[in-house]
Formats: sequence, structure tokens, C-alpha cells
Amino acid sequence: MIIQRSPNQGPRRDGLRPSLVVLHYTAMQSADAALTRLCDPGAEVSAHYLICGQGTVYQMVDEDQRAWHAGQGEWAGVNDINSRSIGIELDNRGTHPFSEPQMRALEDLLRGIMARWGIAAEAIIGHSDMAPGRKADPGPRFDWARLARQGLASTGKDGASPKEVSADSFIEAARQAGFTSDVALDTLLAAVRLRFAPWRSGPLCQDDLKLCHRISSKWE
Repeated sequence: MIIQRSPNQGPRRDGLRPSLVVLHYTAMQSADAALTRLCDPGAEVSAHYLICGQGTVYQMVDEDQRAWHAGQGEWAGVNDINSRSIGIELDNRGTHPFSEPQMRALEDLLRGIMARWGIAAEAIIGHSDMAPGRKADPGPRFDWARLARQGLASTGKDGASPKEVSADSFIEAARQAGFTSDVALDTLLAAVRLRFAPWRSGPLCQDDLKLCHRISSKWE
């Protein structure tokens, strides 16, 4: 791990400590360009970590400090996600797969963070989960299922029976799953699919409700 401090940080507010991890992609042409921006005081953005395509990890902000990576958004009914989370940027433009060395480095990093702070797999989220419609990272190419198989992301609850399919039942199930941002139905549906079924398109269907019904178990 390489330490390169970013000036874009501060104390966590209201005595909060990390209870979430938010994953991002950089959407920049190179890791060097992303690192420069994340350490530029004029940009006013940062993250705790940046993982390059070849697996090199940079730490820019100590985990007990507040990095500026999440912006406005909400998850499970709470805001100020920056004060509640650790942010990890992945060198990726959102248009290509994440490399094997990068995924291995992410998995190692997540194991350490989760152990240090007692963060559950269900609290590893994407930027798009907490900011539907505003953000799309880490995007449809990110392998959430790979993390879930190792206990590093939510696996949900198998065998749950969905309620009757309707806009209201989907919105309620999504809220129970953590998607509590006040957004339109189409935006919410797109965010849930981006996380759990990025291949799916078309109108709301029973399979969409099954996704929300399965993942809602973590808030029961």
C-alpha cells in the first residue's frame, strides 16, 4: 500500500464512525489522473483508497477521518454518508471489466476494513445505491456476485415469496432493502437493477420484486 495524503478531508461529524463502505469507479483515463484529482484541493473530492488496475492500493485519507466521496444521497434512511462510510475508488471508466488484480486487492482491503470496524457484508454498497439517478458507479461491469460469494457483499435471503407486483409494493420492498432516496419509480427500478440485475430491461416485473424481497432481509 502506498500512502499519498489528500488535503480534502476532515473529522467525521457528530461522533460517527464507519458503518458503510461505498464503492466507486473513477471514470477517468488513468489511475494517475484520478489520484491527482483526488488530492487536488481545488477539486474538493477525495476517497480513503484508490485501487489501480494492476492492484496497487493508494491510501489518501485515514479510515477514522471523513473523506469527500459520496456527496448528497441516502441509504437506509440516513444521510451524511461521508461521515458514515469508507470510500474506495476503483480505476475504471465504467465501460470495461474490472481486472483480476484489482478485484483481488479490493477483496483483501474489504476484509481488513470489515474486521476493523465491524462492518457487515450488507453494508458494502455502490455509489449508485445511495444516489439513484445521480450516480451509476461502480456500474454494470462490476462483479457484485463475486464479492457476495466471499461474504463481502449482500447475498440476500433465498426463497422469499414476493408480494403482488405493483409500484407501491416495489417501492416499499426497495426501501426495506436500503434504497430510501426519494426518487421516481423508474429511477429506483434502474438503481435496483444496476446493482442486482444489470442485464434486465423493460417494465417492472415479478423478478424485480423478488430481488428487493430477498435483500430486504438485512433490515428485518
